[in-house]
This record gives sequence, C-alpha cells and structure tokens, in this order.
Amino acid sequence: MYTTAFLDLPPLLAASGAVRLPGSKSISNRVLLLAGLSSGTTRVHDLLASDDTRVMLESLRALGCHIHQNGEVLEITGLGGQLAVKQAQLFLGNAGTAMRPLTAALALLSATQGGVFELSGVPRMHERPIGDLIDALRPLGCAIDCLGQEGYPPLRLHGGQLKLDAPIKVRGDVSSQFLTALLLALPLVSQDQALTIEVEGELISKPYIEITLNLLTRFGITVERQGWERFVIPRGSRYQSPGEIHIEADASSASYFIAAGALAAAEQPVRIEGVGLDSIQGDIRFVDAALSMGAQITGGPNWLEIRRGQWPLKAVDMDCNHIPDAAMTLAVMALYAQGTTRLRNIASWRVKETDRIAAMATELRKLGATVVEGADFIEVTPPAAGQWQHASIHTYDDHRMAMCFSLAAFHPLAAGMGPERVVSVRIEDPRCVGKTFPDYFETMFQVARTDPRLIPVITIDGPTASGKGTLASALASRLGYQFLDSGALYRITALLALRRGVPPDHEPALVALARQLGHEIPLRFEADHVWLDGQDVSNDLRQEEVGQTASKISSLPGVRQALVEQQLAFRGLPGLVADGRDMGTVIFPDAGLKVFLTATVAQRAERRHNQLISKGFSVTLDEICADLEARDLRDRSRAVAPMVPAHDARLLDNSALSIDQSVDTVLGWWTDGWPHVVAPQA
Repeated sequence: MYTTAFLDLPPLLAASGAVRLPGSKSISNRVLLLAGLSSGTTRVHDLLASDDTRVMLESLRALGCHIHQNGEVLEITGLGGQLAVKQAQLFLGNAGTAMRPLTAALALLSATQGGVFELSGVPRMHERPIGDLIDALRPLGCAIDCLGQEGYPPLRLHGGQLKLDAPIKVRGDVSSQFLTALLLALPLVSQDQALTIEVEGELISKPYIEITLNLLTRFGITVERQGWERFVIPRGSRYQSPGEIHIEADASSASYFIAAGALAAAEQPVRIEGVGLDSIQGDIRFVDAALSMGAQITGGPNWLEIRRGQWPLKAVDMDCNHIPDAAMTLAVMALYAQGTTRLRNIASWRVKETDRIAAMATELRKLGATVVEGADFIEVTPPAAGQWQHASIHTYDDHRMAMCFSLAAFHPLAAGMGPERVVSVRIEDPRCVGKTFPDYFETMFQVARTDPRLIPVITIDGPTASGKGTLASALASRLGYQFLDSGALYRITALLALRRGVPPDHEPALVALARQLGHEIPLRFEADHVWLDGQDVSNDLRQEEVGQTASKISSLPGVRQALVEQQLAFRGLPGLVADGRDMGTVIFPDAGLKVFLTATVAQRAERRHNQLISKGFSVTLDEICADLEARDLRDRSRAVAPMVPAHDARLLDNSALSIDQSVDTVLGWWTDGWPHVVAPQA
C-alpha cells in the first residue's frame, strides 16, 4: 500500500492482463459478525484484509471471540449468542459495515443479558447518521445514548427491557445498512416468537439486502421476504456456523478494472479473477452499466474479461440506486463519453464516507468537466476536446474517491488528447484505499501500460560516499516510486568477477558476466536486500574490495553498455528514483529532476570512516581521503560518461545536512515543480 502524502499518476495508454481482487468488504464484515455470533468455529477463506475488517476483528476479540490465523485461513469461534464480556469500548474507524450491525447486535444483547458498550469512530463516522437505526431499536426497549449529537455516533448501549410485541419499523430510504443491521441482530432474540421488520419508505440498495439474506441462510437463518416491505425472522432462530466459508472477490473493486478495460483494453483484454457473472453481490450489475456505455464484456462463474468496444464511450442516463458504490466509477468513465451522462437516485452518496456527490463534482471540475449536481443526481459533461486540466485530486479520506479518479490517468485516450498532449494527475492521500483495497494502485499498475518515456524519473548523481544511495532510497519511499541503485549493478558484477577470478581489466569476460545478470544468473531486489543466484549478497556488496573493483570496471565501455538496458528497465510505474554517477547525463537525460550531490571530500571521508569502523575495519581518515580523491579523479576523467553534473542539474551540498533534511530539500524541489509533464521526444 502506498503510504505517501500523494501519488502522481503517469499518463496511461493501455490496459491488459489479469488481476485477482481482494475479498468483498460487504461480505467480509457480514461473515465476521455472523461467525462471531454463531455457535461453533467458522473457517473463513479469502477474507479481505483492510481497515474496515481490522476494526471488526478487533471488536470481536474485545467481545470475547477466539480468533486464530491458520495460514491463509481465519478461524473464528463464536459466542453462540451469549455475551462473554459485559463492558467494552469499541473503536470502529469509518466502517459503517461495522458500526451499524454491531450497534444493533450489542443493543439487543445488552437489553437481554446486561452490559454497557461504547461505540465510536473517526470524526467522519461521527458525522454519518445512525438515527434511523436508533429509532428502530429504542421502541424495542434498548437503552441507547448518543454521546455527541443526537442521531450520530459515538453511542453508549446500556441494557433496557426488551419489548417484541409489535413489528419493528425502520426507514429504508437513507441507507440499507440499517435494515441489514436489524436482519443480522434480531435472530439473537427470536427464540420465543417470530419477528417482523417493516420498511418505511422506498428501500434503496436492495442488492445489499440480498447479500445479507444470502449469508443469513449460510448461517442457518432463513428469512421470509414479503416484497421489499416486510421481512419475517422465524421463531427459534439460532446462528450455526457453516464450518467453511469463502469470500467472493469484491464486485465494487472490480468496477475500476472493468472501467480500465472499457477505456484502454483495445488490443488485449483485462481479465478479473475471483468474481463472475453469478456473483451474489449487487455491484456485479455494474457490468450492465459498462455494457450500456459501450464496453465488451464476457464472463463465467468466477471471471470476467473486458475489452474496449465503442469509442468514445456512450453517455447514459441511468438510475443507479441498485449500485450506489460502483456508480461512482461511472461518473469518472463519463469523462470519456460523448455527451452528458446523468446518474440518478444516488442520494445515499451524501451520507457515505464523505458527501460523494459534492466531492465528485468538485474533483471532476478540476479536470475540466462541466458538472451539475442535485440532491440525488449528478450530470457530467467531459472536457472539451484537448482541454483536460492538471488536477491534484483531494480524496476526502474516501477510498472510492482515490480509486475512481485513478482512471483519469488514461486521459491521453480522450478526444483531442494523446501521448504528446498530457496533463498531471495527482492523488492526494493514496493510503485511504486501505479501507477496502490496500494494494489497489499496485494492482492497477499490473494491468496499466504506457510509454516508458511518460514515466517520471528523478536522478541522484554524485561521487562515492556522498550519500546518494541513502538519499535516493528514502526519496523513492516517500514518493512511492521504484528505486534503482545503479552502483549495485556494478558492485554485483564486481562481486561475481572477484568470486570467479576475473581480473578488473578483462573487459570481454566482465561484459559476459554483466549480460548474464537477471538471465542465466537470477537477480532480484527486495527492500534493503539483494539476492544473487538464490543467495542474499547484501553484506558482500558492502565490502571495500567490491566497491573498489566496481569503480574500476565502471570505466569500461563494454561493461557500461551491457548494464544500460538493465538500468533503463527499472523505469516502471508510477515513477523512478535512480542514483549513480551518470544517471542524469547518460541514462535518463530526460529526467524531470536531476540532483547532483557535492559533499566535500573531508565530509565524505568521515562518513566512510564511521561506516568502516562500525564494521570492524581499521583504517585512517587520510587513507580514505586519498582513496576518495583517486576514485573521483578516475570517475571524472573516464572516456565514457565521466562523472559531471548534468547541465540542468540542481546542486545539493549535503555536507552539513542530515538524510531527512536532504530528502525534504529534494522533495520540496519536486513538489514545487508540479505539474510534471513528460512528453516523449520524437
């Protein structure tokens, strides 16, 4: 997951390949609660790992459920409808799928078995209404206090006297989660009589209720549905674990990859595995919406394949009440449609993680779209041909805003745009996708394709012991970019030469070794470790003899050429930070930012001295200074790619700077230079 302050998305030109999506949030949290309330042990496969499921699991543990991770399977031994803990404070983040059903279940259990429970969340959760659920529970005798504003969390649930002699009434026109909460909770108190729920108003998001009813059946409760107005829970209901249960991949998350295929899979399809046309999730109906806009989609029981069909996409006028979450994806797809798209019956957007109608309108306008918003609708007209605008997308701590607007990176495909006419799209706070899909951006980059010349690069060049590797690695981490330590490739070649007895001036043999890297000799980088031919050689590469040999062989033209292609291959999504001696002058002359470090020989010698002393080497500062001066002279005077600053490089003397100060300086240069537009040169 990207934990950076922002993520700059390069212009994307195509999409193809296969992805397996994480488990459904809606199914995952329902299953967790049902398993926690049931008798017996439930083995849950393919559970979504996210912020929302984490807070549900933490709450179940706090309530006394035994939870054990057995490999990739989560084992939950439930409470059998009996409270094991009579007092708890539960923090539920911004997870409506945890707050609403836990409120109902604990209110009823507290009223029948005693106990005091406080439920709270992040500030936005305390702005999300829960009054309709409270209004349904209080007439049953549940004692519920709103600790802040009436009708909103945080809540205190503290006993009461249960009265079940009349139908339970709940509004259905604000959020279907209130009805779901009652359906999940009322079987706990239906031992002596059947219980009837009556829905007031038009029930929205009916497919989510279908998910709830389907899962209730899996756990032993068959609810009688009388239209969408009455639901009868049978007398004597008792939750019983199904033993094993598998979580479908998330259909809402599938919408972004369906959209990517509709926009950009012109040659090869995008294939989604883990969810198919027979899904129990309502958001699978997004397939119909995408088809109506022109996508080509085929599928089976556990897969979908999407290709671009009509282009530009067709604008639609659509009632989206049945797919409220996935409908957000349609709003961004509308940027690529011919005409105005109108999405109706989406009032529930306004009470989600943020006011999604207002947020969507604001951010679409940044890109150049014309947007009209109403109480329960949004109309989107795409930017005029070739008139897309640079945009830094505010995500409002809303995972779906971040994921939807990633699709704006395909803007070169829009009318009047192209690889030579691109804009910058920045996603603020990309970590918010952790709510439901922590690896969303990494997964999107698996299927996204672009011209490597459109991928931004920052180069960090400088002499030995200038701190360029440490700076570049930290900067890549802060930006979420790929990292290339070009010196490591030379050190790896040097290590191989030393191990195989190849002299440092035997150019043909060294070239042969360099060309074998990653092919005949397996090579991979993992965080701070380098694996060569199945062995971790990270410490070996730090040996002084290896560094000296690398400096010598790097001056050989044949070795340099053999390693150039490997260095160029590191230019991957979403961007690259590359360190070396000629990254900005030779390897990536089109880099968006070039930095050349100019620490003094004395300061560099002191750094190297401290490193060597910590490793147990006995060496003097004078010896190190002499060695560094010799290396500098060799690097500056080599015939091919001498070590000199690029003509447009920013010089940074980091002699008196800490690593954090150096990173902040370079990051400031990069941020101040936004928007970054990289157009391929002919």
